[in-house]
Amino acid sequence: MVKIIDIQFLGVKSAIACFLIKSSKGLVMIETGPSTGYKIIVQELNNLGYNIRDVKHVFVTHIHLDHSGGAWKFAENGAKIYVHPCGAKHLENPQKLIKSAKKIYGDKMDFLWGKIKKIDKKKIQTVEHKEKIIIGDTIIESLHTPGHAEHHIAWKMNDQIFAGDVAGAKIFDGPVLPACPPPEIDLEKWENSIDIIIKENPKCLYLTHFGKTKDVDNHLKDLKKILWDWANWIKKNNNRFDDIDALTEEFKNYVNDFLKSLNLSENLINQYYAANPPYMSVSGLLRYWNKKNKD
Repeated sequence: MVKIIDIQFLGVKSAIACFLIKSSKGLVMIETGPSTGYKIIVQELNNLGYNIRDVKHVFVTHIHLDHSGGAWKFAENGAKIYVHPCGAKHLENPQKLIKSAKKIYGDKMDFLWGKIKKIDKKKIQTVEHKEKIIIGDTIIESLHTPGHAEHHIAWKMNDQIFAGDVAGAKIFDGPVLPACPPPEIDLEKWENSIDIIIKENPKCLYLTHFGKTKDVDNHLKDLKKILWDWANWIKKNNNRFDDIDALTEEFKNYVNDFLKSLNLSENLINQYYAANPPYMSVSGLLRYWNKKNKD
């Protein structure tokens, strides 16, 4: 059984999820969210009759702060952290990650993500593609799925896949939208990663942003379509504006028009933006096209 924990990021519901699994050898968490959500997780575990130290294994899909920024707290409480080989060094020494994030978030860093501390190397386990981790009666398989980030892993358990960001964001009955932050967006790799998930034939996807979806085929088909729609919009419109702020404002209007055409409420639109701010996708997709032009 999978328990979805809503960390209520910035007081917004259904923006960031963590997933709790009970194995015969302790609790398993997939994703931690940022450390600002740690108190909510502790409270939720207590409500279920557990202690935070009952979490023995933590699987992160990638090292972006909304997914693993709080992993160090679980490690300090004795949990082992499972991560992509390319992400491990940033958990062991997060200074480069923090420096990169500060360029994007500036003085909002602490407010958004809270403290970020080193994780003891002994508490970190890297996982190769298709490697299986056995925890009592629970088997979790690693699917290396770059495109959103080079160090991205989707975790498979039976016929369920915890997809991180590679399967996009979908909140309630809203559409699936991609998250395209810098610096590693690669649309070709992303498409290939979506195909990796399709070949696994999962019955459902668990999305960090947010929850569970069972209509897997249509979900992933729609994701591919809108991923390229956004990328091509950025490519087409980039030269129309003098600066990135103007481009971002117009892109946000473009996304707003799409969401409003689906009769989404303002509240739901704000939930999407809490999980996936439009300015992040502008920066990521611009970087993608600039890199393509240099190749």
